[in-house]
Amino acid sequence: MPLGGSWKAWDLRVQNKPLDRFRGQRKGMSMKRFVAAVWLALALTGCGQAEQRREFDVQYFDYFDTFTSFTVYAEDEEQFQKYARLFQSELEAYHQMFDIYHSYDGLNNLKTINDNAGITPVQADQEILELLEFSLEEYERTGGMVNVAMGSVLSVWHEYREHGLSDPDRAQVPDMGVLQKAAEHMDVRNIHIDREKSTVYLSDPSMRLDVGAVAKGYAARRICEKLRQEGVTSALISIGGNVQTIGAKENGKPWRVGIQNPDTSSANSYLYVIKLQDLALVTSGNYQRYYQVDGVRYHHIIDPKTLMPRQDLASVTILCPDGGRADALSTAVFNMPLKEGMEYVESLKDVEAFWICEDGREIFSSGFEEYAAD
Repeated sequence: MPLGGSWKAWDLRVQNKPLDRFRGQRKGMSMKRFVAAVWLALALTGCGQAEQRREFDVQYFDYFDTFTSFTVYAEDEEQFQKYARLFQSELEAYHQMFDIYHSYDGLNNLKTINDNAGITPVQADQEILELLEFSLEEYERTGGMVNVAMGSVLSVWHEYREHGLSDPDRAQVPDMGVLQKAAEHMDVRNIHIDREKSTVYLSDPSMRLDVGAVAKGYAARRICEKLRQEGVTSALISIGGNVQTIGAKENGKPWRVGIQNPDTSSANSYLYVIKLQDLALVTSGNYQRYYQVDGVRYHHIIDPKTLMPRQDLASVTILCPDGGRADALSTAVFNMPLKEGMEYVESLKDVEAFWICEDGREIFSSGFEEYAAD
């Protein structure tokens, strides 16, 4: 058994779960919860089957505060264990580096950088430097609609959300004056990255980094790159629903990822089944972390301009080759007015999107439906 988690060599005769029964189930209302659920369907061919690589699966619950799964085709259990050890090692490393809540012996992570804001530059791993550089690029591309320097504002909402969840009858919305004061400390120009010295310095003592809008998708993409280097040609990983694939399945068919219907009372469990090959799929929505005040839902995606959660969209799903970019775009496009977001997505190469409005309408970018299974 691999270190941590659990694994299973799938018996292809009984464990396959084709998605054909989900076809045509499309309509959804406001999202309460989303899981990018993956069913693994492998067409058996009879003779010569024993010579094909087998499908293995492993799950973890200890990283990024979410459920993670890793599915890979390997020649045998020994090769699978090699891949699983590499996957877990990389997953744990990214989890610790990008953590803003906990410290780890011998590691300068994002919490270390936050703790030293206004005090001193912090020497950091190249992966942290590259994540922050990537995040700043996405900030510029999206006109500031995804901002990893929003930690001061997000921490206010986090505190109110936790209090509201623990005591719903006394739940409150943060005072706008408090939010505006916190927003004085989210200027990305106060993030200083020194490549030669491998340091990060926050020149504003009250600034706090929060990479929740990019970290899981970015980690998924980087882990897939390292798996490819070790010879993996067919795999799917999902970090809290941030899905990234390597190649197709063993039989040459795309991976099939089901987007769960946000209306949990509906008999139709899934909105669409999406075909993925060397692609990433990421959704941001109002169903993941939220609390209610006077019957109004306040979720965790905060608009950098208004400092409030948007109320007109239930979710935005992004499809593109890069999981890091898909993660960042799902947040950025969610924070854009619908028309603006649609125009922005259409201006991007190799990016498709799927919107669910709060009133239940479904809107697609021009090429998104091409990836939906028949």
